[in-house]
Amino acid sequence: MRFFLMLSLLLGLAPAGRAQAPPPPGQGTVRGSLTDSTTGKAVREASVTLMMGRDSSYIMFGITDGDGRFSLRNVPVGKYVVLINALGYRARRLPVAVTATALTPDVGTVRLGPLSQQLGEVVVTQERAPVRVSGDTLDFNAKAFRTQPNAAVEALLKKLPGVEVDRDGSIRAQGQAVTRVLVDGKPFFGDDPKMATRNLPADIIDRVQLYDQQSDQSAFSGIDDGNRQRTLNLVTKRDKRKGYFGTNGVGAGTEGRYQARLGLNRFNNGRQISLLAQANNLNQQGFADNGGPSGGDFGPGVGGPGGGGRIQIQSGGRQNTPGANSPPTSITESGAVGLNYRDAWGKRAEVATSYLASRATVATDQQLRRENVAGIAGQGGDTGPSLLTNQTVRTRSSTTSHRFNLRFDYTLDSLTSLRLTPYINWQTHDLARQNQQQSSAGTQLLNQGQNRYEGTTRNPSGGGNALLMRRFARLGRTFSANLTSTLSSQDGSAVNRATNTFFDASGTPTTQELNQRIEQDTPVRNHTLSLSYTEPLSLRNKLEAHYSFTDARNNGRRLTTDFDETSGQYDVLNPGLSNEFTSLFRANRAGLTLQKRRLRYTIGVGLDAQQADLQVRNLTADTTIRRRFTSLLPNALFSYTGTNNRSLRLSYRTRLNAPTATQLQPVRDNSSPLSIQTGNPRLRPEYAQSLVASYSQFDAATNRSVFGLLNGSRVDDRIVAATDFNARGVQTTRPVNADGFYSLTGFLSLGQRLAPHKINLNLTTNAGFVKTPSFINGLPNTGRTWSLGQGASINSAFNDKLEFGLSSNLMYQNATYSRLPEQNATFWTQTVTADVFYQLPARFVLTSDGWFSRNTGRAAGFNQRVVLWNVGLARQLFAHKQGEFKLQAYDVLNQNRSVVRNTTETYVEDVRSRVLQQYFLLSFTYNLRQFGK
Repeated sequence: MRFFLMLSLLLGLAPAGRAQAPPPPGQGTVRGSLTDSTTGKAVREASVTLMMGRDSSYIMFGITDGDGRFSLRNVPVGKYVVLINALGYRARRLPVAVTATALTPDVGTVRLGPLSQQLGEVVVTQERAPVRVSGDTLDFNAKAFRTQPNAAVEALLKKLPGVEVDRDGSIRAQGQAVTRVLVDGKPFFGDDPKMATRNLPADIIDRVQLYDQQSDQSAFSGIDDGNRQRTLNLVTKRDKRKGYFGTNGVGAGTEGRYQARLGLNRFNNGRQISLLAQANNLNQQGFADNGGPSGGDFGPGVGGPGGGGRIQIQSGGRQNTPGANSPPTSITESGAVGLNYRDAWGKRAEVATSYLASRATVATDQQLRRENVAGIAGQGGDTGPSLLTNQTVRTRSSTTSHRFNLRFDYTLDSLTSLRLTPYINWQTHDLARQNQQQSSAGTQLLNQGQNRYEGTTRNPSGGGNALLMRRFARLGRTFSANLTSTLSSQDGSAVNRATNTFFDASGTPTTQELNQRIEQDTPVRNHTLSLSYTEPLSLRNKLEAHYSFTDARNNGRRLTTDFDETSGQYDVLNPGLSNEFTSLFRANRAGLTLQKRRLRYTIGVGLDAQQADLQVRNLTADTTIRRRFTSLLPNALFSYTGTNNRSLRLSYRTRLNAPTATQLQPVRDNSSPLSIQTGNPRLRPEYAQSLVASYSQFDAATNRSVFGLLNGSRVDDRIVAATDFNARGVQTTRPVNADGFYSLTGFLSLGQRLAPHKINLNLTTNAGFVKTPSFINGLPNTGRTWSLGQGASINSAFNDKLEFGLSSNLMYQNATYSRLPEQNATFWTQTVTADVFYQLPARFVLTSDGWFSRNTGRAAGFNQRVVLWNVGLARQLFAHKQGEFKLQAYDVLNQNRSVVRNTTETYVEDVRSRVLQQYFLLSFTYNLRQFGK
């Protein structure tokens, strides 16, 4: 009921802006024709823009045909201005009116006069279409998606069709994660997307470009190698490329809440210097959190039953509810300071570099209910009742990071250039966790346990790329050499204490104590050298010959010692849980790619042959395993750019994925005696195939956009989990190879801009199917997960006083398992978000946003209905409203909660987390804006 009261408040503000709303739409058509004033010939392909007469706001756009005629249809009743632009002619502005009695006004034949004088510089401005398709690039006009004053870029992205921004700042575009955000085509704080979207103001952005960025070597050669990153490029306004700007503020509130931020940016055309700093305990990180160490994390966020700091095998991945606005699962206190610098050093060199130091402390308090799809093994290999585990987990982790990035471009001569992109990272991760758990099978209690874990992991890493690019006198002939290196070392130590009690069939308990120290070191050395030579066979055809050599070395040393009551030290070696090994993966890959490029389409086909050698040496057991793999890796590409802003792209790729050091290490990890992990040195590389189809279209006449994506993949020799449960509820998991992994995902976005009302409508549909093999108690199990989601959103910068947005998403998911069909699950998740900005008299501003979530089909106690409602009242200060005092109420109804469902091929899990709840915050913000200096 409170949620509907909130919606009533939001909608109740709308009438205040209706006085300026345009009349209801009619069926008018504005016609005319253009001719040259001197020759009388028709002027073709001239742009004709229809704008509102009162404020010159954009309505629609058209282009003259071969006879110089234009026709703008479905024009509402009202007074307008027709703006005519043609290359080499003076622009013309013509008033026109569409009335109930004259729905089809004709401006007649407009004679355009040529430009009669030479000008040192000619700048032609006109209202651009909201979306434009240019090849593989979607170009959004930022002016068409207006944001409230002083908003960050993140607020602008939320309004773009097909783009979703999660509550933690993660970005998805057309169903795919955006991993890179550039500013004017150059890095901004390396590849950290949040540094740009959360720290740059939206009002300096002219255009937002969305595309799949090729690798540097592929972009140079012109031959697509399949290595692409979903990228947003923020193109700044020309008049905002010189000056000072930034957002600075402090705030304090109830419950000890605080925030502070410093932003100072100096842009001088090509030179950019940015100093950013922030600190808060409001879950607002202005930088991408890389989390703890990757790969072999001591003490994962949620361990297996009984806890324990262990290397967690994650196979198949989690199938969380997709879409934006997923709930947080913890409370984060973070701080960071960073410096970004970009400039040209003379005529030959250009540099872009950044440094970021950050610290994030995450407090987590969770209740978990996990039900495995198969459980306790019975006599004769029969499968007994499923294993049900309930856990309470409390963790506190602190991550300190130092990140340095550099991109250095140097032109050796007119045909040769060099690009260096080194990086250095240093991360320290401290974790303290307490865990209590209980497992049962049917009505029988199997075990109970409690665990305390404390560990520290250090993860220094570095590497980068060195790319040499050489062009030749013959157009299209190129040679490039690229060396990629990754050097890292994850070493740490942990103390793990656990008390676990097991119950037999009669209920008789047996208690085991665990008190161990674990030390681990896993250095990684990966190097890849890629050579590419392209030869133009004709004006339209090009052949590329390429070769690559990969050398990947992974070492692992794990030392486990038990506590000795006599000496009071951890000095008793546990040989069964200690091991040292090395792995070496070497691959030689060579192939040819033939590409044909025409005006409208590009076709490319290629075939590579790869020979790979995998050697795993167990130094502890003095054994060596050697394997050789020979594979053919075909690839194909087709792209088509049609008329009326249509674009179609098809891509087929194959690749080999080598197993990781953690998966190969042949040692039992008994950090938790109830959840044992072990590696498998006999693993084979995965053979993956993927087919991706994407389609984009924008109709300038109707302001309608369509974006579609279909992604299918198949993986042979997929590395999956083989899990066994014994009669005491102890789980043992190891990675194995299996065939039968398939996935198919689809995304469709339909966008419509109602220009007279300044309203943007967006409909999104996403669907997915994942088939994952696994093994449970030695028997094959196939998990199938279906998902279907429908979203709708509307947002509008209605007038200078009112801006609002409303979105809704409904998600259906179904998980089935071949071993225990009675564990099949179906559940629904519904979310609704709303926000409003309203300018009150006397420079007061009212802001309000709400988030409603409801889910069904989950375990008892994990179905929830949550309304998160925030309200703010601000007073704008100074001549240009640069300053603002704001009083904010977070979680007005005090209902904020978090429940997340995770499904894998072996279990279904519900997680309830303690999250940030009601507080009040008073803050002052000053937005520095000083351009042209």
